[in-house]
Amino acid sequence: MDASPLTLTKKTHSCIRLEREGRTVVIDPGGFTEGDAVAGADAILVTHEHPDHFDEARLRAALEADRAVEIWTLRSVADQLSAAFPGRVHTVCHGDAFTAAGFDVEVHGELHAVIHPDIPRVTNIGFLIDGSVFHPGDALTVPDRPVDTLMLPVMAPWNKISEVIDYVREVRPRRAIDIHDALLTDLARPIYDNQIGKLGGADHGRLAPGGTAEL
Repeated sequence: MDASPLTLTKKTHSCIRLEREGRTVVIDPGGFTEGDAVAGADAILVTHEHPDHFDEARLRAALEADRAVEIWTLRSVADQLSAAFPGRVHTVCHGDAFTAAGFDVEVHGELHAVIHPDIPRVTNIGFLIDGSVFHPGDALTVPDRPVDTLMLPVMAPWNKISEVIDYVREVRPRRAIDIHDALLTDLARPIYDNQIGKLGGADHGRLAPGGTAEL
């Protein structure tokens, strides 16, 4: 793991940018996210196929605009892109490890959280970056190793706040930063901040879209 400072930039909903020494990896630039979310990215990681995490047109445009950009994702997403961009869209799954744009990445998780028993579960993977920052996508996956910074899905059709709090307690990160929050109203945010911060057992915070943190 590189000891150089890591800058996290929060984009709308579940998208984050991680930058170090001029290299950038972007995770889940979906349809709720700003159009510039992938600008300047060296690598893009996608956790699953749902449109708030995977915007096919945006990723195709990024791959066409810069022939050095590569994508790592699961098969359901890779199959939609790989034929047009041979060698640049990589299929990964639980247990895999790879290097993307100089970042060490481990893959954890296999299935999306249950939305409703009548809705089939799609595949979903989470990404642990440099053994430090974990983005679980749409699941409450617990990696089998310590996590310093947990990107925390706080509001979705598939979760409730008690599960979010228990997830922080189980992962036991040093800090948790909100993602999957585009549907959370400003009226509700102080309630979530208070309850997760008081009961989760970790330093809890959130960033406005465009906000940054040094990790």
